Amino acid sequence: MINHSVKIGLLRGINVAGKKKLPMAKLRELASSIGLSDVKTYIQSGNLVFRSALSEKKASEALEKAITKHFGFEVEVVVISAKEWLAYAKASPFPDAQEERPKTLLLGVSKDGPGKNALEIIMPYTETERVEVKGKALWIDFVNGSGRSKIRPAVLQRALGASATTRNWRTVVKLAEMVRELNDS
Repeated sequence: MINHSVKIGLLRGINVAGKKKLPMAKLRELASSIGLSDVKTYIQSGNLVFRSALSEKKASEALEKAITKHFGFEVEVVVISAKEWLAYAKASPFPDAQEERPKTLLLGVSKDGPGKNALEIIMPYTETERVEVKGKALWIDFVNGSGRSKIRPAVLQRALGASATTRNWRTVVKLAEMVRELNDS
């Protein structure tokens, strides 16, 4: 029997400021056409939950290739196992922020996880932010919001790798709910 395990796909940098427009209905169709099943999306920023027998790496490569071919632009896709995602959603290193600032508590992930010196890279840019590496993720609590923070996308890319993408706590929790629903079906 082939194991079609649940996975999460996070697309980086789509539907931002009118660039790299990728409608979620078309993304679901495309993902299904390459053999992913039970494909669901959440909001317009490129969050997929699906079943696949492919490894995370192979699912990422297949999605990236299909998006480039179909839409004509490149998009990096980070694919994470359901088990790993549920561990992230179980608790961040900043439980107070989960309740008080769910929109500005961010989970940062990449294909290879944070480098050994991720904290060394990011700490010079912190002011009121709290930052911690936990497993393959970098967590940032933007205590006073991210608008004026010096932790910009380029800093995150250096700390996490080129495929770095972030999701706020609300999205982390919602995707975990979707994973549980799919696991239970």
